[in-house]
Amino acid sequence: MRNGFAFWIGSMAFTSAMLAPPPSSAAAPLPIDQGKEWTASAQKDFYSRDQGSRIMPLSWIAALKQPNGEPFMADSLSRYGYLPNKASHPPGLPVGFTVGSGSNGQEIGMNCSACHTRQIEVNGSLYRIDGGPGIVDFQSFLADLDKAVNTVLTNQQAFTEFARAVLGPSPTSADKTKLGQALQAWYLPYHTLMKGALPTPPWGPARLDAVAMIFNRLTGLDIGPPPTYMIPENIKPATAPVRYPFLWNAAIQDKTQWPGFAGNGNNILGLARNLGEVYGVFGVFHPKKDAWRLLGIDYLHNNSANFQGLDALEDLIRKIGPPRWPWKVDQALATKGKAIFARKTDQGGCVECHGISPGQTRFFEQKTWATPVLDVGTDSREYDILGWTVKTGVLEGAKIPFLAQPLKPVDTAFNVLGLSVIGSILQHYVPVLMKAEDQAQVKGMQSPFTPETESLKDAFKAPAPTTPSYAYESRVLEGIWAAAPYLHNGSVPSLAELLKPAAERVSSFKVGPAYDLVNVGLAVDQTKFDYTLQTTDCSDRNSGNSRCGHEFGTTLSADEKKALLEYLKTL
Repeated sequence: MRNGFAFWIGSMAFTSAMLAPPPSSAAAPLPIDQGKEWTASAQKDFYSRDQGSRIMPLSWIAALKQPNGEPFMADSLSRYGYLPNKASHPPGLPVGFTVGSGSNGQEIGMNCSACHTRQIEVNGSLYRIDGGPGIVDFQSFLADLDKAVNTVLTNQQAFTEFARAVLGPSPTSADKTKLGQALQAWYLPYHTLMKGALPTPPWGPARLDAVAMIFNRLTGLDIGPPPTYMIPENIKPATAPVRYPFLWNAAIQDKTQWPGFAGNGNNILGLARNLGEVYGVFGVFHPKKDAWRLLGIDYLHNNSANFQGLDALEDLIRKIGPPRWPWKVDQALATKGKAIFARKTDQGGCVECHGISPGQTRFFEQKTWATPVLDVGTDSREYDILGWTVKTGVLEGAKIPFLAQPLKPVDTAFNVLGLSVIGSILQHYVPVLMKAEDQAQVKGMQSPFTPETESLKDAFKAPAPTTPSYAYESRVLEGIWAAAPYLHNGSVPSLAELLKPAAERVSSFKVGPAYDLVNVGLAVDQTKFDYTLQTTDCSDRNSGNSRCGHEFGTTLSADEKKALLEYLKTL
């Protein structure tokens, strides 16, 4: 036992050394004021709090290599836009990359800060914006991880080096065989997902098709028959990329998700929103039928979600304030812009859709902001994704009394996600109602749930299949200057460009962290990524990359637009 413990300690030290980034002379990013509640300790917690995501064993990813022979984790994955976290443990993990316990020991995962922490560059200086939309290339990370593992599985020399890194300098033949089998078992579902889901052309930096990837992972990898749990035919190309939303208003808007399908505004609804993300971002979720449970399904049978961590992250998100513009503002001009912002919509104003007004109160005194969900002519592709139908696998026939109808053999992916999330939350928080022998307790009751858990009926509401309408949320614009590119699909590079008619907006632009303070958004010249986003016009609204729509403010004079932009910097 002592020898085994010593080997484990030595292995962890070796893993930490492999992950540790080389010394860097790069200047530290400058912080931006995000309110008194956003402290250094809150930031540190936000960057590393485990939410239950499990990518792979930590020792595996530390041992993987890039094609050039460098460690896969070199420079804290900065080549994909991920940001260094000086306080990570072990050293070398980027912001938002976490460590948690899994079936194979310590495993690397991700939390929301990996994709919702922004760093921009202005005049050679870097600025860190917590809760901002990440400028990261998630698709390249996913694809390159797939290639790195495939190399180990298909190249004998690569596997030998990998095995020595993971198992020690002199692994036994039996241990190497066991490692190879474990790696192959990991790779089969992962590669199946990558092969079926990753689109061409790629999403590019600052965008991903989150809804499709959550649907694909949940319905394609989690609810099929053991031992693989896969239903590969449920996986479809993720072709509706959106930009990452900012988080500083996330907890108080009364609706969330770009199409506004998720009720929001209390802790349980926040958990539903975040749990769906875990299931889509490397969470382990393998429910099984269980006749002894009231719901007929054991949703926590093999479930890596860290409910305590998710609650803590939601509390942290509540503390993130909108970033304050750190540069000079022309106050007289901003005052003129404020008056323009306050005009009615048909006069070029913004306040009717984007101002602060009371939203729906779902639980006692937890106040929210109203989030209008409107069709303003923008890209419609995400609604194709919301209509996906899939085989329901082990969840066929599953239902939640009072809240959800039974799943059909083929049902919408949207309904599968809603049932999976709601069922998991109820089983976690109301375990007494999850056993069949307790069914007598709920007979004759209007609802067996607490007022807060009953609000889960609003957690996932699919748009009504009536007259075609492609509506998206209109959020309060605090901190909007830090959220480029714009529109829900990131098809417009700056606020100045958004104030042009769609026909006059640029058809392509480079994506990266370099920022333009005059036009308020992405600078024309970018050096971080060799990527140019090609958009389509209003003749192809369903492309996934259409720059069409949101013609508000486009008829303002040049002076009025300049004033409005100056005011938007102050929000």
